[in-house]
Amino acid sequence: MNFVEMDADPFAEELLLPQSVLEIVESPLPPAVEALLQKICSDQSQKPPDLSVRRRLAAVGEAAATEILRRIAGRSIKRTLSGFIIYMLDRYPDCLCEEFRSPVVPAPVKSVDERSPKKCVEFRSPISTPMKLEDSKTPISTAGNKRQGSLLRYYAPDTPGSSEGPSRRKAMRPLSFCGFNESVNGVVISEQLRLLSQLEFRKLFLILSYIGRKKLEDVISPVAAMDILKLKNQPMTQFESYMWNAYGHESFVGSERPKYLDWDSGRTYMYYCDVDQRGQCTFKGPLLDTTRTHLQRALGDENVLCVKFASENECCAKIVADEGILVGVRRYRFFVYKEDKEKRKKSLEETKKTPACLKCYFVRFDSIGPHNDMSYTFSTKKINEARSHFMHVHTTASMSKYIARFSLILSKTIKFPVNLAEVNVQDIEDIPCRDENGCVVLDEDGEPRIHTDGTGFISEDLALRCPKEFCSARLIRDGNFEQFHDFTELDDRNLQGTSSWNREAPLLMQVRLFNNGRAVKGTLLINKQIGPGKIQVRPSMIKVEKDPRLLATSTFNSLEIVAISHKPRRSYLSKYLIALLSYGGVPEEYFLSIMEGALEETKTIYTNRRAALKAAVKYGEMDYEFTTAKIISSGVPLNEPYVHSCLSRLANMEKDQIRRGKLPIANSYYLMGTADPTGMLNSDEVCIILENGHVTGKVLVYKSPGLHFGDIHIMTARYVQELDHIVGNAKYAIFFSTKGPRSIANEIASSDFDGDMYWVSMNPQLLNYYKASEPWSPFYVMPKAVGRRPSEFTPNELEYELLRTFLEGKKSGNNMALAADSWLACMDRFLTLGNSFTQEKVDLRRKMLHLIDLYYEALDASKTGKKVNIPPELKPEKYPHYMERIPSYDSTSVLGKLYNYRESSKAEESTRIEIGKLPCFDVEVPDACLVLWGERYHKHYLPEMTEAMGCGPCGSEVRNGAANDVIKKYKQLLYDASDFEDSARKIDEIFNEALAIYNVCYDYAKRFNDVKKCSFAWRVAGSALCKYHALEQKGRPFLILPSILQDIL
Repeated sequence: MNFVEMDADPFAEELLLPQSVLEIVESPLPPAVEALLQKICSDQSQKPPDLSVRRRLAAVGEAAATEILRRIAGRSIKRTLSGFIIYMLDRYPDCLCEEFRSPVVPAPVKSVDERSPKKCVEFRSPISTPMKLEDSKTPISTAGNKRQGSLLRYYAPDTPGSSEGPSRRKAMRPLSFCGFNESVNGVVISEQLRLLSQLEFRKLFLILSYIGRKKLEDVISPVAAMDILKLKNQPMTQFESYMWNAYGHESFVGSERPKYLDWDSGRTYMYYCDVDQRGQCTFKGPLLDTTRTHLQRALGDENVLCVKFASENECCAKIVADEGILVGVRRYRFFVYKEDKEKRKKSLEETKKTPACLKCYFVRFDSIGPHNDMSYTFSTKKINEARSHFMHVHTTASMSKYIARFSLILSKTIKFPVNLAEVNVQDIEDIPCRDENGCVVLDEDGEPRIHTDGTGFISEDLALRCPKEFCSARLIRDGNFEQFHDFTELDDRNLQGTSSWNREAPLLMQVRLFNNGRAVKGTLLINKQIGPGKIQVRPSMIKVEKDPRLLATSTFNSLEIVAISHKPRRSYLSKYLIALLSYGGVPEEYFLSIMEGALEETKTIYTNRRAALKAAVKYGEMDYEFTTAKIISSGVPLNEPYVHSCLSRLANMEKDQIRRGKLPIANSYYLMGTADPTGMLNSDEVCIILENGHVTGKVLVYKSPGLHFGDIHIMTARYVQELDHIVGNAKYAIFFSTKGPRSIANEIASSDFDGDMYWVSMNPQLLNYYKASEPWSPFYVMPKAVGRRPSEFTPNELEYELLRTFLEGKKSGNNMALAADSWLACMDRFLTLGNSFTQEKVDLRRKMLHLIDLYYEALDASKTGKKVNIPPELKPEKYPHYMERIPSYDSTSVLGKLYNYRESSKAEESTRIEIGKLPCFDVEVPDACLVLWGERYHKHYLPEMTEAMGCGPCGSEVRNGAANDVIKKYKQLLYDASDFEDSARKIDEIFNEALAIYNVCYDYAKRFNDVKKCSFAWRVAGSALCKYHALEQKGRPFLILPSILQDIL
């Protein structure tokens, strides 16, 4: 017997299969797709597609693959079937649009209705047409797109009444990676992704951001992924530099490069995702920010994704929100959004200039990776369960309140350094409004009116823990960030004896309290009488109540500070306030005289150091870390070329503000308001506490954005001795009475005490001129919105309803801005008519009263759910020219005259100062320093800054951020630190290089006679130059905070 033959494989002939058959076995396709492939090969004498093409067809799903092949079947293949399929897949889903044209001449294709039916799993939304997800046996792949995400074989449905019709139907391709060799739970993961997912998330996200619109597998090979993985322990600065040089510079906008020197400073990591109208994701970040929200603090920055949708394609947004977005192996799902209040405040013209987009926040849930992080809080949670960990928001009375209340987790705050488990949170009653008979007064909706809307108490020992120098979380910047960021983790530390606490407690704190499912919003007044360790809240502050059924569920408990009462800055009038004061009898000559005085003051900044420093500090936030203020403070002459140019710019900014009605007003302040805890104030009285104690006498009280003729109240300020026993020496607030049938705050623009700031004026001239009108009382009352409670929705229905409301945000229009603009146009005409009594004034007044009611309804529409629309008859035909809207007319009102005012002489700002050097800086500098910084300036800085200036419109956040990052880079090169004060370099070395920078820049600026080119010297080497100049003047500089300087000036 031949033993060789005995050892041979008895089924050898069965292994010798054709390559095409082996590919079918290795990468099976659905029968319909397989049959269509064979038909195309037979009809057009084509070879079967290779294995990689079959895999890509499988990745897009049966429906899309079938549609692509149907289109190919109707066309003449000029080269190869594989090539044609790849061509179509690379352009998927655009290749399925009717407008798409391939390089071959298309043959007639059957309409959508003529195609064979497909088996689908149907997801029905209570608010839209059904979306269909194909029930395919093909494993879901993460193939076919530039980014990770998932749209997963959806078709965008034709909505009833759509003007686009079937011809606009698009199949959406998955927002995910291409290439694969590992499958987890039906989702295929590429080798590159498997390797890179072992990096820190911030590093993986940076890679996804830097590869641009390309697919990960097309950019990074498995070998390259292994090389990148070896860098996992490198500092973020070095890792970013490597990724930029290797990949980022090819496909990423250089001006948007997140190049930081302080990645580990403790600042907030922001992760962004833009979804275009085709459903494709573009990642951006991580970017560093100085503010943080409760959502980010509870989950961690890397588990929160800020997503912006192009507003042109709602269907795409629905699909993405339903399926989530994959970032690496992590899946993020639609979680929360917040109405853009800043957008609501903009005028209609400003709104039109801003591209429409829908912004929301996705939160990380599960993972598709083989090693899912089960320790992550939401890894196995449903979305409604996850929301309950923040608050039991399903207990709210309406969907509008559900949305408004849950968005409290997006408030910019700092964490209050207290362990809530050790705090006694008590409930106390609101004080109702009562009539002369002692009966509780009801409002238009049948709800009791209250005097204490939104305000409670906090004990003195807790109030003292508020960080020193804190004013408002949204105003935290790079310069003062480190003062507050350490408080984010104080629950895990010993809270006793923290040196950063206040030695003087703030009188009022605007807070958000999340506690055992409750969500509380409002202000807390210091109360020395309630005993230590206590917080007292009222029903009007409780926005979300706890669900007794979920008391065993853990929650992210925290006390968050939004802002505190603080020493008021200089007060200014506004267009609306000027209009109301004019209506109340203040003559226009008064406002014109204020304007003339303010303009005269701007002229003195060129010669008066105090006036110059005052202007420089006022606009310091816009002047790269108070550069001009630092220069002036160091004794540099005001006629120094760069200083003079800065002062000229500041003067022009001040003049522009004045022309637009922002007039400085003496003896006037903005103060946080609350209710009188003593009950001593009468209904027409207030108590005001400023720097030197209580104020007495007549005062004007107003709250922006009040529009009613009676929104400016004349009140009597008095001293309340009993208040001293409650608040002690705390300062800066206004207290309103708790007596009478209606809260005074509610009379003023429907206000409350949850943090509203009130304008208070003791200006004797205004008090002499102004005559008060009857307070606002609604006349045109809209019916109460009726709808289902959140608890009446199923979990799926609730998500669809939230998404529907989110998408309708752009459709609702800016009715608040429209009402305000229409009111101002009517008021302008009303004031122009003067004291004459005409029918036109009667009609204008009627229109304004209607617009005021609509305006106040629009203010709270996001919480009440009311639909506010401005009738056409209330909209003006023309607008006053100072509103800069078309069509317009030349207004002769006081606002028109303010806008038209031109100075008789502009000699100061038109005079060109010759660019020259200060003698103390025009000294001999080592040649090595001049050569070094000459090369850095000309070869590197100038092109880098040019690129940064091209990344966005003037004044935009992106452009400013890019420019600041360039400056930070060269400051680091000079100081080997972020700034002069932190440098460990020898001071002589720093001075030599700073002088070199100064001379290089000024020589260059002089050559082009362009003083702006001097800015590099002061922005980069300014601290060192100021120190050097002060020493040359035999002076000894000392530290002073900008906020303190602003108070002094």
